[in-house]
Amino acid sequence: MTDVTEQSLMSDQAGGSSVAQKPIAIWLFCICALVMLMVVVGGATRLTDSGLSITEWKPVTGALPPLSDAAWQEELAKYQQTPEYERVNHGMSLSEFKAIYWWEWGHRLLGRLIGIAFFVPFMWFWLRGKIARPLMPHLLGLFVLGGLQGFMGWYMVMSGLVDRVDVSQYRLTAHLGLAIAIFSYSFWLALGLVFPHEGKTGRSGVGFKLAALVAGLSFFQILLGGFVAGLHAGRIYTTWPLMDGAFIPDSLFFMEPWWLNLFESRLTVQFNHRMGAYLLLIAALVQVGWVLRSHRNIKALRITSLHVAGFVVLQAGLGIWTLLMAVPIGLGLMHQCGALLVLSAAIVHLHQCYKRGL
Repeated sequence: MTDVTEQSLMSDQAGGSSVAQKPIAIWLFCICALVMLMVVVGGATRLTDSGLSITEWKPVTGALPPLSDAAWQEELAKYQQTPEYERVNHGMSLSEFKAIYWWEWGHRLLGRLIGIAFFVPFMWFWLRGKIARPLMPHLLGLFVLGGLQGFMGWYMVMSGLVDRVDVSQYRLTAHLGLAIAIFSYSFWLALGLVFPHEGKTGRSGVGFKLAALVAGLSFFQILLGGFVAGLHAGRIYTTWPLMDGAFIPDSLFFMEPWWLNLFESRLTVQFNHRMGAYLLLIAALVQVGWVLRSHRNIKALRITSLHVAGFVVLQAGLGIWTLLMAVPIGLGLMHQCGALLVLSAAIVHLHQCYKRGL
């Protein structure tokens, strides 16, 4: 990650224009909020099995939903050609089809709105000379990632239109992971504009390495959750702390070759997600202990480390509740929100360590 604060708070010497940072930071935080909403709506689309209801990718004309009975019938006819309809939803009525169609349409519409919310302010800031030169490559990188995310979304949907009744868990997790990467990148840049570093920054200190580990585990845990969602693995083995009658089930690696279990066995995928949660909780508590022992006098570090640990504890409890209830939609979406709150808190603490060179 790159801190752009020092350069961007200065005037762009070559361009001779003053750089206003607060509006850019607010804009980036708004993008983060929209991406978080996008992830939640995407989760609802998955939990309601709505993702394959729109069988074509029309980036421009697809912004409009069907506006007549004939148009609705045409969309339903396209959906009736998919394996999901034939094997899962055969005989679905038009009203039932509309219920899943609106979730997927809303998810795609929100993606378009995020693109506009990024591109229009970006052009306004750029044309008015408000973007510092060191920041420009990062914003262009975000723009490229956003375009790639749109393609990845359609690439994911394609996997469920031919031979499968669901999208590929690999592509779903890649789609989710790219969204989280965009969120994290935007959030880090915004923090760099709001909170300038104090003296020498650093990535070699114990504090930064520990904070990077917690943030990395938070990100990795979300990816593990993507595989759980992709395989509907949260709706089986709905007991805790035991799983299939044991803390470590016997059948974790029954597939051959063994590594397939990590991605295609619902038992192993859910087990990995559980173990990831335990590991993240331990790392967050160790981080709090290190801060209280080594830098107790720095109030900001105390607060941010405690926030991380608190959110992890709450998220773990919410995850257990969600599992025991076999992932109802409301709890499932709350669990997704919780994951992003944990990651956000971890990034804030990471930035605090970085800007202090700890």
